[in-house]
Amino acid sequence: MLDPEESGKDQEQKKESMFHSAAILLQRWKSGTFGEILADWRWILSYSKRYKGAILFYTLLGIASSSFGIVSSVASKYLIDIVTGYQTEKLSLLIGVMVGSSLFTLLFSSVISRISARLSIFINNDIQADIFDKILDADWLSVSQFSNGDILNRFNSDVTTVSGNAISWLPTVIIAAYSFLATFLLIFHYSRVMALLSLASAPFMLLMSKFLIKKQRDYRKKAREMNSSMVSFEVETFYNFDTVKSFGISDQYGQKLRDWQRKFKDITLQYNLFTIKTNALLSILGLLVQMAAFLYCLWLLWNRSITYGTMTLFLTQRSRLSTAFNNLVGIVPSFLSSSVSAHRIRELVELPKEVHIPQSSTLDAYAHKGFSIHVRDMDFAYAPGDNVIAQSCFTAKPGEIVALVGPSGEGKTTMIRLLLGLISPQKGDVVIQTSDGVEVPMNAETRHLFAYVPQGNTVFSGTIAENLRMVREDATDEEIIEALKTACAWEFVEKLPGTIQFKLGEKGHGLSEGQAQRVAIARAVLRDAPVLLLDEATSALDVATERRVLKNIVTRKPNKTCIVTTHRPSVLSLCQWVYRVVDKQVTELDEDEASRMAMDF
Repeated sequence: MLDPEESGKDQEQKKESMFHSAAILLQRWKSGTFGEILADWRWILSYSKRYKGAILFYTLLGIASSSFGIVSSVASKYLIDIVTGYQTEKLSLLIGVMVGSSLFTLLFSSVISRISARLSIFINNDIQADIFDKILDADWLSVSQFSNGDILNRFNSDVTTVSGNAISWLPTVIIAAYSFLATFLLIFHYSRVMALLSLASAPFMLLMSKFLIKKQRDYRKKAREMNSSMVSFEVETFYNFDTVKSFGISDQYGQKLRDWQRKFKDITLQYNLFTIKTNALLSILGLLVQMAAFLYCLWLLWNRSITYGTMTLFLTQRSRLSTAFNNLVGIVPSFLSSSVSAHRIRELVELPKEVHIPQSSTLDAYAHKGFSIHVRDMDFAYAPGDNVIAQSCFTAKPGEIVALVGPSGEGKTTMIRLLLGLISPQKGDVVIQTSDGVEVPMNAETRHLFAYVPQGNTVFSGTIAENLRMVREDATDEEIIEALKTACAWEFVEKLPGTIQFKLGEKGHGLSEGQAQRVAIARAVLRDAPVLLLDEATSALDVATERRVLKNIVTRKPNKTCIVTTHRPSVLSLCQWVYRVVDKQVTELDEDEASRMAMDF
């Protein structure tokens, strides 16, 4: 059974949302931006039209269900008249009609619910799959402007809103309009006055609620803001769980949570009290309208202008008409809500795509010989006029280990992004070159020629074997073990329960930082790409292990081009070339400078 208080709150929220949405639609119309809403809905309907047959069937079932509901009500009216008038010759027929109509209504409602759920899931999956592909193929700089939380919110909440309304919105409009019109005409057929009285109740209720909207919106805004702050505190606390425990401030954070709970409780209870008062006022107003309709029916019944059955029909259909009216008008908020969500999704879908150069496929034939990497007179800036790297050159060839050294934040990782084709220079060239001198600018299509180990812990939850097979699904257990040996990871993996089938938690929980790094390096080794990029990938390893890993890679794959970024030049003696990234420039160090840097470390 529904809680009356919760039901009343839902009704008030729907009314508030309806007025607010209607105001926005009117504002958009006046400002000339209503076309944006229509554009958003054209995008939504581009998914709906794939299922137009099912949507048409859904609509027809809804109309049939509404029709049988009206038939059942009329049958009930005549049944009451027969019983009260002691006329029994058509009793069995009317009972059959009423029962049959009710069963058909139940059947149609069940089928509609099933179809709606199926279509909503199909469209939700279609939209999510399309968005997922387009986000992964979007320009890196454009995507990076959005926070991960915002992208996830759009990917889940907004898609759910759109997918639900993409199926139900147009059928709901048609079914609600049909139900409203059919119910109104039925009442009008028996009594024009009763029809107008029934129709007047819904707008009267909505008109009265208009005066209460502003304060109600203020309360809801405060509650939402407080809830967001509380959730942010909880997420940040659990994300930094180790730090909180390490500093011994668990009690302090427990008290902070209780403070947030107290603030949220105060606002929630204030809003609850306000809702109770407004619900009571609107309920009284609704009761007055209902009593007016009831007294009018009694008066007609007293004058023998109607029968008991007609009176029952009036009262039930008056409630049905009010519900149909609210459903019809309540479509406005969902129309606007879907438009807002669709617009947010389209912002992701319409992001600029990565650069794809089809000629890159010609490079595959040269993979066994290795590739040279060249950066020539290159400038790059994340923001116009603020160069991160300027007038820089860089070269790495097959069989070489080339180091990029320098302080943190000077541009080493930016160089890696340029080599991967995630970003493109504003000036100069960043190219990959074959042994025959064929060059192709770095782009999305050259990325498969690289194996990359980024900074930090990049191990996923799942088994060690699953982590490595991310880059080669067909890799055998023997190939996985060989890659682990190259990365000096097998020495600890073979001691784990299940070895390569050992299951890791989130962020590689179950391994130390150094072990997780070696697993990530083994994954890059298993990919066996001609170019290996290690971005601070050995920072958690001791010097001896770091040197062994790099020696193994060069010895076992002599044609591999290996580029290492580091701020601790402990392996410079293994490198053929060393480049320093400092003061926005990448410059080559001579042998003496490289030796002095290694000694200083």
